[in-house]
Order: sequence, then structure tokens, then C-alpha cells
Amino acid sequence: MDVAGKNMVIVGMARSGLAAARFLHSRGACVTINDAKPEEVLPEVESLRRLGVEVIAGGHPRQLFETADCLVVSPGVPLASPPFEWARAAGVEIIGEVELAARFLQGRMVGITGTNGKTTTTTLIGELLEKAGLPVLVGGNIGEPLISLVEQSSVDGWVVAELSSFQLEVVDQLHVNVAVMLNITPDHLDRYASMDDYAAAKSNILHGQTARDVAILNADDQRVAAMSQLTPARIVYFSPTRHLEEGLFRRGEMIVERLGGVERELLPVREIPLRGAHNLENVLAALAAGLACGAAPESMRQTVAQFKAVEHRLEFSGEIDGIGFYNDSKATNVDAAIKSLEAFAAGVTVILGGKDKGSDFTPLRSLIEERCRQVILIGSAAEKIALALAGTRPLYRVDSMAEAVRRGFEMSKPGDTVLLAPACASFDMFDNYEHRGRVFKEEVGRLVTERREQS
Repeated sequence: MDVAGKNMVIVGMARSGLAAARFLHSRGACVTINDAKPEEVLPEVESLRRLGVEVIAGGHPRQLFETADCLVVSPGVPLASPPFEWARAAGVEIIGEVELAARFLQGRMVGITGTNGKTTTTTLIGELLEKAGLPVLVGGNIGEPLISLVEQSSVDGWVVAELSSFQLEVVDQLHVNVAVMLNITPDHLDRYASMDDYAAAKSNILHGQTARDVAILNADDQRVAAMSQLTPARIVYFSPTRHLEEGLFRRGEMIVERLGGVERELLPVREIPLRGAHNLENVLAALAAGLACGAAPESMRQTVAQFKAVEHRLEFSGEIDGIGFYNDSKATNVDAAIKSLEAFAAGVTVILGGKDKGSDFTPLRSLIEERCRQVILIGSAAEKIALALAGTRPLYRVDSMAEAVRRGFEMSKPGDTVLLAPACASFDMFDNYEHRGRVFKEEVGRLVTERREQS
């Protein structure tokens, strides 16, 4: 893609938009970055202007969208708004930062998508390849934007990319050599008209594949398994619940690979250090990706055994008087919160709430009744969740994370767990789920210090 002298407009001044603006400027493009927010709340405005990037804030001028050579859209910007209709009518190409990166990245790509488990799986795959001695870069929806990895990428290397549905909405030439589809469960239904629309965005990860590529699909998820019809790639299924004719699965206490009629045992389940049945799915998918990239099984076994939980994903955050605290702030939808609760047998005080994404919270009822002592509700979705969980366990509404942590501790007994698994987005009270998780851990830390000083 030759961008020198082209009128490139970046829409959205979040992390990926800023990275795209800097990259395109370095390649000789005439770059304008645009955001609907007022200039005073946007980051790096002056540094971009000093660089030579034009900044237009506070709205979306029609002429800007109609006269661009190409629009590069940040993931958080919905494509159904009028400015993009103006651009389409004018014949302007609309791509995302991932698509832009795909046109410049060298080497091969492992792409990971799904509703839940993306970050853990992406991080693990990166470690599997790195410790197997393969050149690897990791980014996308976690860490570095893909466009920031272009200069480091090499012909003989791998790029391991977490890809969200928002990022996959605007791809065209993206070619994922090893595609991992973990699961499809209700999420972002405030943005998508239906589950079919949401799944269709996810499935774009498969569309550029060829017969030389590999698609790793969850055999236990009907929507995912059916996506085998969307790609000419070789299909490798995974399942933690049943034996497969082809793929990776659990048999008793062993992880088994059966491919091309040849079977081998990869590692015992007991060597997986992560809590929760959902993490067994993540490990199976990661192992399948590692094998597809050429990592040695013995190397991967050692890496899995040493792998630690990713921050904000069922992360142990401290213990006070025998009460454990776990941060699963990344549980931003109902299915993720269910998986989080399933990791604990009983005695849980769960902190739920935040910004609703059009979710149905009633699927939480049975696990709340079975495994929780009480529920603490925070954020703008508290009333909706309270109605959905009425009659299950005692419900307590609080105004802050500090109050949630303290109430959870006061109402728990030794051996119990206080679990942050919000089932909601974070943007009503926090900058993002990472910010929410950090505040939770900070409040736990304050309680630890208080108890130490009192003893």
C-alpha cells in the first residue's frame, strides 16, 4: 500500500488511532486525525501537531470524510453513523488499524478472536512460540497496536494478534495463517443488531485464509464449529469435554493430540496452573496454535506449566484472614462472569455491575444460588442486575469499588472468596477494565495494610 502523498484521515484518537497517525506520517502521507470529543480532553494533540499531523476535534466535518483518499477507523468508532455514509457515497475506502497493519506487516500471523479468553490465549501462544525459539511479536487488542509492530516484523517471524469483533469489522486483505476462534457468546449487543451480526464480524478472521493455512475451532461451540464452512484452511478442532477424531482434547487427566491418524499425549491436566474450566479451553487452543507454528511439544509443556494468569483474568490479588480476593475485571460479559464463578465451588461474594451492553443477566441466577453467599452491585447496571437476580442471594448496592471490597471482606468467612467478575463494561465508573481491576487490587492492598497494622 503506497500512502506517500495520500490524504489519510484517522478517525478516533485512542491508542490505535494515535499509532496509525504516527506510522502514516512516517511513510509520507498527509495525515489528519479526527475525533468527536473536544480537543481539551484528547491526548497528545500538541505533539501530533508538532509532528505535522492535522488535528480536527469536536465533530466530524462532512468535507473531511468525503475528500479523504482513505479513512482509518479506530475500533471504538461505530461504522453505522452518518459520516461513514458520506464517505461510502463518495467512494472513499474505509479500513481499520488492523487492516492497515496487515498491508505492511512482514512474516506470518496467528490471529485469536472469540468472546472470552482472547487475552490469555494470545499471551500464552506468544510465550509458547518465544520459548520454542521462534521469532515472535505480540499485539493487537492487547499491548501494542499492530501498526506499531511493522518496523520490528520480519519475513521469518510470527505476529500473534488478539483481534476483537470491532477490529474485524473493517478488514479486507487481512491474511491470518493460523486463525483461532475460541467461542461466540452474547456480548456487545448494544452495538450489533443480533448475535448473527456479532458472529459475522468475528468470522472475518477466516475470510482471507487459503488451503495452506490452519483454522483452530472450538468443537463444543456450535456457532464456531459451523465456521469450518467459511474457510478453505485445514481445520483443527479442540474440546475439553469429548474425544475428537481430529484435534486436541482431554482424555481423563491427559491432553491428547490426534492429527492425521497419529495420536500423542501432550501434557497432564494437573500441570495447567490456571483456575477454571474455561482456561482448559484456552490452553487447548494455544497448544493447537503452537503445533501449527512448529513449536516442539516438550517445550510447550514446560511453558504451560510455568504460565501465570494474565492481569485482570482470575488474577489472585491477595488474602486477608483466610479470605481470598480475585480480580477478573476482564469478565465484561455474562458468559465470562459465569466462567469466573464456575472456578470456585462455594463461599463466593461476587462484585457485579458497570455499564450494561444490552445483556441478559438471568443466566447468572443458578450459579449465584449455588456458589455465592451474597452479591455486591456497583455501577449503572446495578438496578437491572438486581431485578434479574431477585430472590437468589442477598444483594447489596454500593457506590464505589472501595466500599465493594470492604463490604465483601466484612461479610465473608475464612475460606471464602471475594470475586470481581462484573459481567459489564467499565466505562460508567472507570477508564477501562484495566483501570477497574487496578482499583480493585489497590483497595485489597489497603485492607491488607490495615489488617497488618491492627495485628
